[in-house]
Amino acid sequence: MPRLRVKRYLLTGLLTFIPLWVTWLVFKFVLGLLAGIGAPLVAGLLNGLALVAPRTAESLKMEWLVFIVALVITLLALYLLGFVANRVIGQRFLNAFDGLLARIPLVQTIYGGTKKLMAVLQNKPSGVQRVVLVDFPRRGMKVVGFVTRVMIEEGSGREMAAVYIPTTPNPTGGYLEVVPLDELTPTDWTMDQAMAFIISGGAVAPDTLPASPALPRRDETGNHA
Repeated sequence: MPRLRVKRYLLTGLLTFIPLWVTWLVFKFVLGLLAGIGAPLVAGLLNGLALVAPRTAESLKMEWLVFIVALVITLLALYLLGFVANRVIGQRFLNAFDGLLARIPLVQTIYGGTKKLMAVLQNKPSGVQRVVLVDFPRRGMKVVGFVTRVMIEEGSGREMAAVYIPTTPNPTGGYLEVVPLDELTPTDWTMDQAMAFIISGGAVAPDTLPASPALPRRDETGNHA
């Protein structure tokens, strides 16, 4: 009995700890990314302070303090950016900034593509369900994907969907696949439900999944039967 209790308590503790650990990893990544944006500014301020008050600057060069200050500066900057972007003057400035970046080929490719992806994920699609299930990495195994756009294949005229497949538990990385539209499994999930499913490793999920579309069988020669 004592051994069973020890195993049960250890298992309960592990199951309690894992969600906290995964949440911490995600927040650590996001907060570290945000703090890294403001870190150069904090370093510049400390270097400037060192010219006037060397001892004070040295006492402030603590890793946790620099992290917090850099994070606060970044969050304030993002808030101000969002505030300005919602104003007419801010929109004109952003349009002018977009026009400037459009003249730089490589930068425009990265910036424009990322901006379009964010806009697509925020807006509801028309005619095509956004959250789908995709056969990946082989048929019979399903992953959650987000349809970003639909294209027409030359020659066959088939509708092909560009699907972004995020990874777990960090959805900022992933894969891009072009899949025939009729091979996707549509869902009624919202973006929030899909993201919760991905970040939780499938723990936060509905009780049922939509049925896969019936694909045409192939004969021995590889042609559709």
